[in-house]
Formats: sequence, C-alpha cells, structure tokens
Amino acid sequence: MTTSKQGNSSKRKGASPAVLVLEDGRIFRGRAYGAVGETFGEAVFSTGMTGYQETLTDPSYHRQVVVMTAPHVGNTGVNDEDMESRKIWVSGYVVRDPARVPSSWRSRRTLDEELDAQGVVGISGIDTRALTRHLRERGAMRVGIFSGDAVREDSALLARVQEAPQMKGANLSAEVATTEPYVVPAIGEKKFTVAAVDLGIKGMTPHRMAERGIEVHVLPATATVEDVYAVNPDGVFFSNGPGDPATADHPVSVMRGVLERGTPLFGICFGNQILGRALGFGTFKLKYGHRGINQPVQDRTTGKVEVTAHNHGFAVDAPLDQVSETPFGRAEVSHVCLNDNVVEGLQLLDRPAFSVQYHPEAAAGPHDAAYLFDRFVSLMEGQRA
Repeated sequence: MTTSKQGNSSKRKGASPAVLVLEDGRIFRGRAYGAVGETFGEAVFSTGMTGYQETLTDPSYHRQVVVMTAPHVGNTGVNDEDMESRKIWVSGYVVRDPARVPSSWRSRRTLDEELDAQGVVGISGIDTRALTRHLRERGAMRVGIFSGDAVREDSALLARVQEAPQMKGANLSAEVATTEPYVVPAIGEKKFTVAAVDLGIKGMTPHRMAERGIEVHVLPATATVEDVYAVNPDGVFFSNGPGDPATADHPVSVMRGVLERGTPLFGICFGNQILGRALGFGTFKLKYGHRGINQPVQDRTTGKVEVTAHNHGFAVDAPLDQVSETPFGRAEVSHVCLNDNVVEGLQLLDRPAFSVQYHPEAAAGPHDAAYLFDRFVSLMEGQRA
C-alpha cells in the first residue's frame, strides 16, 4: 500500500488495522488510510470514477463518510488547483485499492498524505462493492471508522456508532459557509452583479458566473434580505450545501423575500430544496441519495438528456406532471432524474426564478449542464430590458 517515498511512519500506519462499523451491525475490516483514529458520519457512496479531490473538498459532504465505488483511488495524487473549498469536508473516506504512487504532472503530494495532514480518518482494503450494495439495499446510515488505538471490541464500537447524530434534522449550512462576505470579480467586462448566498458553495460556481461577466458577492448563510439587496444585485443565487433542508428556515425566509421582489433567482442543490420549500413544497430524505458525476437528468423544457454531477441525500416533494399554484405564481418541475424520477429542477412560470438539484459548475465534470448559467444570464438580461 505504501512506498519508501512516503516514509517509515506511513508504512507503519498503512499496516495498522482498521474497522468500519455500520449502525445496523455490519462490519468491514481493512487497513488505515489517511489519519489514524476514529470518525463518525453518514455512510454514502459516490459513483464518480474521477474527481475525488473535488468530492473531498465539496462542503455538501460535511458529516458524511464517503465510500468510493471506483476501486482505484488516488491515482493522480493531490494538487493545489482543484480544491473546491478551503479544506476537506468529508468525515471519513473509504476506498478499496489506494494508489501506491500517484502519476500526474500536477500532483504535489499523495492522497494518503493529504488526508493525514487534514486529520481525515479513512479505511482501505475493504470490499467497497459489497458495502455499496449494502447501502443501496438498506439505505444510507450512520457509520464509524476506527483505526490504531481506537479499535475496540465490536459491540463497544457499534454502541458508539448508534449514539452518533443522524443526518435527518441536521442544520449544517452555517458550519461550512463563509463568515465574512467576499467578492469574486467578473472576468473581462462586468455585465451584472449577483448576490450569492453561501450555504456551502463550491469555488467553481462563482468562477462560472465570473466567466460570464458577473461580479459575485458571496454572502454568509446568515445573510438577511437587507444584506442581499445592499449589494444592488441584478440576480440572486442560492448555493449547494449540507444538511436537512427541513431545518433551513432562515434561507427559506430570505428566498421568499427575493421572490416577492421579483429579482432573477437561481439555486442549485440545497438551493433547489430551499426554492421548493419557499414555494410550499415539502422535502424528504432519499434512501441512499445521488452522488457522483454520471447521473442522467432530463431537462423537460427542451427534452434534452444530460449526464450530470450530483451530491444530495434529500429531494423536493413536488408533482411531476402538473403545474402547481404557489404563493409566487405557477411552478413546475423542469428537470427529473431518469434513474428514479426524483425532482431535479423547478421553475416559476410567472417570475424569473429556477433551480436544479445537481451541480452545473462541472467540477469535476461533466459539462452538459453549463448552459444553466447562461439561462441565469438570460433572466437578468430580460429583467434589465
């Protein structure tokens, strides 16, 4: 698992036993990967074969233990360019066969070293296919990873896992969002100003807007309607983020204030769930969620099918085949997942507002949904005209 290049301490750590304990009592045994110790979270699986660095640094994964379905992870090491936020947010990391030596001219260090440096406890050498099948059948659940001195009797570890907090009911966006406003300047000529409410925003999202001549004012999750309009925005954006949307009463209130004023609005992921709640729809927890960069979604407004990047364990409960009356006019489901008919997008028909449940910023890919940022620009152009 390790090489002499990683040093003797890494060799000893790599040989350290590790155990993964699910809340239903199933146990997997392997080797320590990353930091040695213990960690808890919700076990979820990601189907992406690439883009692990973007996955690790996506704030939407806060308090989740990510199981990689691709067997070989760490092949390209870690670089300093592909971070989507200031740190790794996953609570733990599960891989089958970690790369011994990274192979990329952009690599600066190994994935194992980066996980260790940031204190992320992981496990390798387990049957991730069996674990993924278990989570598909039983659903996402609490999990603990234990290595080194943290390994104890199985019954004691299971009790620790069952005491850990659940994802349902968790209010987490303020824990990952910026605490101070900041500005991402437009690239080239400035055409619009957007107020972006950070609920766990990824770095590529304001960059995609900046590429289109948008100056993005990123605001904390605690921002008020007054804070949003203090930047004199042409449009308002609500980002992705972690946790249960049923707890996000403050962002819902802010979004309703934006809808009342009729300002062009765009939301992604958590922002889609916030729009759903603002319109009066409910939300619910998916059995095991959508995570990865290969999820098929149909844009019902065009009929086009896109391969898209997802990271969500909750969804909006809205009728698929009818126009709904809401406090802000008529609304309809604009996008749907072709795997399971989960709502993947909403749009208002009487106001300039829409959202999608997935990640059109394409980090780590694919790029099929980049047009949604152009759609946002079109709404702002229409409002200005």
